[in-house]
Amino acid sequence: MADILHTRVRSVDILRGIVMVLMALDHTRDYFTDFYNNPTDLSVAGTGMFLTRWITHFCAPVFVFLAGTSAFLSLSKKKDKKAASFFLFTRGVWLIVLELTIVRFGWLFNLDYSQTIVQVIWAIGWSMIFLAALIHLPFRWVLAIGLVMVFGHNALDFIPVDTQTGTGLLWHFLHQSGFIQYGTNGSLYVIYPLIPWIGVMAVGYCFGRIMQYNEHKRNRMLYRIGGGAILLFLILRAINLYGDPHPWTVQESWHRTVLSFINCEKYPPSLLYLLMTLGPSIMLMPLLERAAANFGRFFTVFGRVPLFYYIAHIYLIHVMAIVGAAMLGLPLDYFTDNDLIWVSKPGWGWGLPVVYAVWIAAVLLLYYPSRWFMRVKQQNKQWWLSYL
Repeated sequence: MADILHTRVRSVDILRGIVMVLMALDHTRDYFTDFYNNPTDLSVAGTGMFLTRWITHFCAPVFVFLAGTSAFLSLSKKKDKKAASFFLFTRGVWLIVLELTIVRFGWLFNLDYSQTIVQVIWAIGWSMIFLAALIHLPFRWVLAIGLVMVFGHNALDFIPVDTQTGTGLLWHFLHQSGFIQYGTNGSLYVIYPLIPWIGVMAVGYCFGRIMQYNEHKRNRMLYRIGGGAILLFLILRAINLYGDPHPWTVQESWHRTVLSFINCEKYPPSLLYLLMTLGPSIMLMPLLERAAANFGRFFTVFGRVPLFYYIAHIYLIHVMAIVGAAMLGLPLDYFTDNDLIWVSKPGWGWGLPVVYAVWIAAVLLLYYPSRWFMRVKQQNKQWWLSYL
């Protein structure tokens, strides 16, 4: 049993570590690129820019999904559902507070709350709060609710909602990305509406039961679930009827047509987006369980301290951008105002080779601090460390 547990945890941590490293690529591109259009808009984006953005689509779904899996595995060890529910609730509240304070400041380096953006940590926090309630239901109900949210939320696209009304504001929280105005000139931009992400975490929670099977049975299930998700994605995407608000179209060349085919909506994550990202990730897990020692250890470090790494990488990349701007004699408010990464900055920005070089440097700089904190968590059992 000990060998099975070790293998299971290793594959979860390695996969989570891989997507955390990829996440840094996306955010490095945000700060250092000279391309200020939508990187998945095929009318303006080149293939390299598109793929640089597309590969990072795996990050949020896997991150949220495995957060649910980790919750199940933790509960299965403690056997105390009430304590687990309390932990999920309080950690969810803590993550929301972090999103609105430490994380927000890391992105913007200002205290101007006239505009606030809530992203993946916000979604994970709320999903944990809902999961804290869901785990008191029978297992099959948790799975059913999660699957209905994942497979059915795109049906809500066909419901007309006036987003200027009170119901419309709630709609931004639950289903449709957008700005929520408050006060005289304040706005909250909800990038990650909650319904699909709550479903992803609930399904990930149920997925934890599969990770408790013996290796042979577990791998067989992983290949079937992952392969089934990929096949369903190919079928639904090919017929262009349901699962994503943007149909694929034939482009000027075959490889650009492939890019259109895999260009699925992230905000909110469409059913096809989730199938496209979670399917291959699940199929990859049996291979990660047998990953070479050095490869596995490198990504495990990041996978075991995801929140520490997430916050640290935002601050590091942001500081690197400010240092670069200062060296070039550019205004520092390029990276301290609320238009941080959406407005062109004269004299600033590089192509993909520089973006990739900065990304690799940032990941390597974060390796040893992350390894240090991983060991701190392993060697100390204080309750508060479980919140970091």
